[in-house]
Amino acid sequence: MSAFHIESLDSIVFAGSRNRLDEGNIPSIEGAKAVLETFYHAFNTRNLSLFTQVWLDHPLIQLNNPLGGIMRGAGDIEELYRKVFQGNVFVEVEFHDIVLYSSFEYAVFAGRERGTYRIGTNIYPLNIRTTRCFQYIDSKGGWRQVHHHGSIDDSRLLHNYQKAIRGDMI
Repeated sequence: MSAFHIESLDSIVFAGSRNRLDEGNIPSIEGAKAVLETFYHAFNTRNLSLFTQVWLDHPLIQLNNPLGGIMRGAGDIEELYRKVFQGNVFVEVEFHDIVLYSSFEYAVFAGRERGTYRIGTNIYPLNIRTTRCFQYIDSKGGWRQVHHHGSIDDSRLLHNYQKAIRGDMI
């Protein structure tokens, strides 16, 4: 791999089919892809322990998303997702339409999440623009997520999703 690389991953979908965290120590882009797949596995199965292992434990990692706004630090991110995972809203998403920007130590995956959230028997669509940034740190187990940005363009869908996660009725 050259010092900097850009490629379309348009034929790849990260659906979270399995935990591949043990492959995250591979010092190549394949290790970063394994941790990205693990993120979606942890998210879709509501596995908070695995979810927190995907993130670098550092006070300046950052999450910017429709649920928590701008948050910094592993503890705050974990607390937000503890509430999401323990709540009555069941979310499942997959990552697609991806462009990868990478170097030896960094990987940025920019694309879209599609999926649904369910409250009881009611199912609602989710479409989120997403960027996930990973850094390779050998002493921390390999590839770890250091930044995430997600946004929902449709204001009505955003409002309903936020209300659902807060526990308000839609």
